[in-house]
Amino acid sequence: MKNAKVIAAFIAGAAIAGSVATASTNSTSVVKACADKRTNALYLSPTGTCSSSRTLVELGGSEMNAKTIASLVTPSVVSISVTAPSGSGTGSGSVYQSTSAFSYIITNNHVISTAVTSGTIKIELTNGNQYSATIVGRDPGYDLAVLKVQMGNLPAITLGDSSKLSVGDPVLAIGSPLGLASTVTTGIVSALNRPVSTGTEDAQSYVNAIQTDAAINPGNSGGALVDAAGRLVGVNSAIATISSGAASGNIGLGFSIPINEAKRVIDEIIATGKSKRPVLGVYFDPAYTGVGAKITQLSPGEGAEKAGIPVNSVLRSIDGVKVANSEAAIVRIRSYAPGSTVTVVVDLPTGASKSFKVTLGSAPSL
Repeated sequence: MKNAKVIAAFIAGAAIAGSVATASTNSTSVVKACADKRTNALYLSPTGTCSSSRTLVELGGSEMNAKTIASLVTPSVVSISVTAPSGSGTGSGSVYQSTSAFSYIITNNHVISTAVTSGTIKIELTNGNQYSATIVGRDPGYDLAVLKVQMGNLPAITLGDSSKLSVGDPVLAIGSPLGLASTVTTGIVSALNRPVSTGTEDAQSYVNAIQTDAAINPGNSGGALVDAAGRLVGVNSAIATISSGAASGNIGLGFSIPINEAKRVIDEIIATGKSKRPVLGVYFDPAYTGVGAKITQLSPGEGAEKAGIPVNSVLRSIDGVKVANSEAAIVRIRSYAPGSTVTVVVDLPTGASKSFKVTLGSAPSL
C-alpha cells in the first residue's frame, strides 16, 4: 500500500503509524459450556458438568466453531444509539460487568463522545429491549468509554488474554455494522502490535492494535473481537480504507484495542470515573522525517529527564520493539501502565547509540 493513503472508515479516523507485527506463543485453551436441549442457548460451565436438560460442549482448541461461539457471545454484545445536538450515530458495546441492579457496558469513546454534554444514549439487547445509559467515564487517548445501565443480571462477556494471541489465530467480530444488530463475521489475527492512531487533533487516540481481516464496518465500533473459545480479546475500534471520499466499508484491514491494554483503563474508570496514561516525559519533533522519533524537549522531573536522555536524541526502540516515527513511539508507550520501567534505545546527538532505563510517569487522560 505504498501509494495508497490510509484514512478513516469509522466515526473516528484511522492512520497506520508503523508496521510492527510480532507473534507470541499460542495458548488456546478449551472452554466448556452447556447447551440447552430445548432452546440451544449456551451457558458457561466452570465445573465442566451440565444438568440433564443441557449438553456439554467444548469451545476452543485448534479450530473455531463459529456457530457455537456466536450463540454463546452474541447475548453479551449490545447495540448503541446516540442522539445529540451535533448529530446521531450508532455503535456497539459489550457487557463488561453486571450486578443484580445495574450493568457496565464498554465501547469506544468516539461512539458516545457527541453525547458527553447533552444528548441521549441507549443500548439495545439481542432480545430487542432498550435501556437508557449514562457515561461512567471515558478516555479519548485510548478511545475507550464505560456506560452504565440500570438493568441487572445481563450476561457479561468472558475476558480473554490478548497477549496469548498469535498471527493466524481465528477470531470473530461481533457488533452492529450499519445498525444491523448481532452481526457476526469471522477471520484471523492478521498482525499484532500494529501502531494505529485514530481521531482528530483535538481527540487523538493511540492504539497498539490487533489487526484482523474479520469484516468490520461502520457501526462495529466498540464491539467485541473474540477468540476461538468465545473470550473477549479486543475492542473493535477502526478500519482502514484506500478511498479518499466518504467512509467506505471493510477491505480486510480492521483494528482492535487489545483487551489486556483496555482492561486497565476500563477498571480505573469503573473505580474512579477517570483513567491515567503513562508518560515518558518527552516532546517529539513532528517535522522529523528520519527513522525513529526525535526528542526536542524534556518534561522537567519526568522519567526521560531523570534517566539522562539528552535533547535532540532520536528514539529508535522501546523494550526491543523498533519505532518508525513519533506516532509509533507514542503508541508503544501507551501500551504500558504508568509506573512501568522500560528500556529505550536512542541515537545520541553525537551519533552514538545508548540504552536507558526509564520509569514511566502518570498523567490524567482527560
